[in-house]
This record gives sequence, structure tokens and C-alpha cells, in this order.
Amino acid sequence: MAELKTKKTELSVDAFIKKIAEPQKRKDAFAIIEMMEKATKSKGKMWGPAIVGFGDKVLKYDSGRELDWFIMGFSPRKANLTLYVSGAVENQATLKKLGKYKTGKGCLYINKLEEVDMSVLKEIIKKGAAK
Repeated sequence: MAELKTKKTELSVDAFIKKIAEPQKRKDAFAIIEMMEKATKSKGKMWGPAIVGFGDKVLKYDSGRELDWFIMGFSPRKANLTLYVSGAVENQATLKKLGKYKTGKGCLYINKLEEVDMSVLKEIIKKGAAK
């Protein structure tokens, strides 16, 4: 079985975020860190070179395979802010109130925090931490 490439590292979250060239995206990333740390009561850790994860859990697959993963996380990608929040894309009623976003398989994509309702985003993050 192939080894998972995305693992927790000792790289600095702060240094990673400070390297973001676009000032607004950097500001948004620090705001997301604050929300996710509050929700998970865990400091952000780098997972691979580009994902900030919060908390720890073990994923268990039907096959019996288990792997260490984060409770929630995000990545400030070039195109958007990608949020990995359990249950976020399944809750359509909440998403309708969020504002401008896109979803993928288990991911929530936001261009800028100013395009979403921050109270709704905080609710999504809080519920995701409780899963």
C-alpha cells in the first residue's frame, strides 16, 4: 500500500503564512487560524508543505486501514482558501447563508473572507470541530 504523502511536519505555520505574497490572503489565513484554533482548542501544525491542520484524529477506512489526520484544516492556495471541515459541504441549509463559495469533495473553497458571512463560517467551523 502506498504511503500517505500528507503527514504532520515540524515546519512553522507562522513562517508558511508569512510567505503568502498577497496581503489579503495572508490576513485571511491568520483569521482562519484564529477561528480553527478556538474551535479545536489546538494549535495549527503543518501537514505536508501546504496544509495547516488543527487537532488530531485517526481515520478508519472500511478496509481496516487507519491513518493519522487532522480534525480540520485549510490551505491558502493560489486560486482560493481551501477549508477541510468535516460536515461543511453536507449542511446545505447553512451553506445557503454563507455567501460566495464553492465546494468540492469534502472541501469548502472561499476566495476571500470578505465574500462570506463570518458568523456563518464560524458556525461551520465550530460544528466541524464537534464531529
